[in-house]
Amino acid sequence: MVKSIKAEDFDRIFDDGQKDIVEYLDLSSVRQPNRKTRKVNVDLPEWMINSLDAEAERLAINRQAVIETWLAEKIDSFHSVK
Repeated sequence: MVKSIKAEDFDRIFDDGQKDIVEYLDLSSVRQPNRKTRKVNVDLPEWMINSLDAEAERLAINRQAVIETWLAEKIDSFHSVK
C-alpha cells in the first residue's frame, strides 16, 4: 500500500536524498513512453557473445541490457553527426 504524504514533504524528502521515496509512489501503472518492443533474432559468433557476457558481468547487468545500451549509443552517435 502506498503511504500518503503532502507534496511539500515529498519534495523535501526527494531533495534531501536521505530516504527512499518508493514507499510514497504508486508503481502499479508505471509506463515508459516509446518503449514498444519487438523481438529480433540475431546470430552472433561465439566470441562476440562471450565478450557481451563478460561486459554484462562487469557491469552487473544482463546481456540484453548491454546490447540495448550499445545500440542506443551507436544510434545516438549517428543522429548527433548530422
